[in-house]
Amino acid sequence: MSTSLTIIFGIIAILLPLIVGRLVWKRFDRYFGKNDEAYMDTLGYFLKKLGFTALIAFVVLWIGMSLVFNGNIS
Repeated sequence: MSTSLTIIFGIIAILLPLIVGRLVWKRFDRYFGKNDEAYMDTLGYFLKKLGFTALIAFVVLWIGMSLVFNGNIS
Protein backbone atom coordinates (compact mmCIF):
# COMPACT_ATOMS: atom_id res chain seq x y z
CA MET A 1 0.00 0.00 0.00
CA SER A 2 1.34 3.42 -0.84
CA THR A 3 2.27 5.95 1.79
CA SER A 4 -0.56 8.33 0.92
CA LEU A 5 -3.18 5.59 1.29
CA THR A 6 -1.66 4.59 4.62
CA ILE A 7 -1.94 8.19 5.81
CA ILE A 8 -5.54 8.55 4.62
CA PHE A 9 -6.65 5.25 6.15
CA GLY A 10 -4.74 6.10 9.33
CA ILE A 11 -6.62 9.39 9.68
CA ILE A 12 -9.91 7.57 9.12
CA ALA A 13 -8.93 4.92 11.67
CA ILE A 14 -8.18 7.67 14.21
CA LEU A 15 -11.40 9.63 13.61
CA LEU A 16 -13.71 6.60 13.51
CA PRO A 17 -13.40 5.89 17.28
CA LEU A 18 -14.43 9.48 18.00
CA ILE A 19 -17.60 9.04 15.99
CA VAL A 20 -18.36 5.61 17.47
CA GLY A 21 -17.61 6.87 20.99
CA ARG A 22 -20.03 9.77 20.53
CA LEU A 23 -22.76 7.39 19.36
CA VAL A 24 -22.16 5.06 22.30
CA TRP A 25 -22.23 8.01 24.74
CA LYS A 26 -25.55 9.27 23.36
CA ARG A 27 -27.26 5.87 23.23
CA PHE A 28 -25.95 4.53 26.55
CA ASP A 29 -28.87 6.04 28.48
CA ARG A 30 -31.40 4.37 26.22
CA TYR A 31 -29.99 0.89 26.85
CA PHE A 32 -28.69 1.09 30.43
CA GLY A 33 -30.41 4.12 32.00
CA LYS A 34 -33.50 2.24 33.17
CA ASN A 35 -35.47 5.51 32.70
CA ASP A 36 -34.51 6.54 36.23
CA GLU A 37 -33.16 10.09 36.45
CA ALA A 38 -31.97 9.60 40.03
CA TYR A 39 -29.91 6.57 38.99
CA MET A 40 -28.57 8.31 35.89
CA ASP A 41 -27.27 11.23 37.99
CA THR A 42 -25.03 9.07 40.19
CA LEU A 43 -21.25 8.92 39.98
CA GLY A 44 -21.29 5.15 39.50
CA TYR A 45 -23.50 5.44 36.44
CA PHE A 46 -21.29 8.18 34.98
CA LEU A 47 -18.16 6.09 35.51
CA LYS A 48 -19.80 3.07 33.86
CA LYS A 49 -20.84 5.24 30.93
CA LEU A 50 -17.36 6.77 30.63
CA GLY A 51 -15.59 3.42 30.93
CA PHE A 52 -17.83 1.65 28.43
CA THR A 53 -17.46 4.47 25.91
CA ALA A 54 -13.67 4.52 26.30
CA LEU A 55 -13.48 0.74 25.98
CA ILE A 56 -15.52 0.66 22.78
CA ALA A 57 -13.57 3.57 21.28
CA PHE A 58 -10.24 1.92 22.16
CA VAL A 59 -11.30 -1.38 20.60
CA VAL A 60 -12.36 0.37 17.40
CA LEU A 61 -9.05 2.29 17.36
CA TRP A 62 -7.09 -0.93 17.93
CA ILE A 63 -8.88 -2.71 15.08
CA GLY A 64 -8.50 0.27 12.75
CA MET A 65 -4.80 0.67 13.41
CA SER A 66 -4.25 -3.08 13.05
CA LEU A 67 -5.94 -3.03 9.65
CA VAL A 68 -4.02 0.04 8.47
CA PHE A 69 -0.57 -1.12 9.50
CA ASN A 70 -0.91 -4.87 8.92
CA GLY A 71 1.68 -5.90 6.35
CA ASN A 72 3.15 -2.43 5.73
CA ILE A 73 6.73 -3.46 6.49
CA SER A 74 9.03 -2.13 3.76
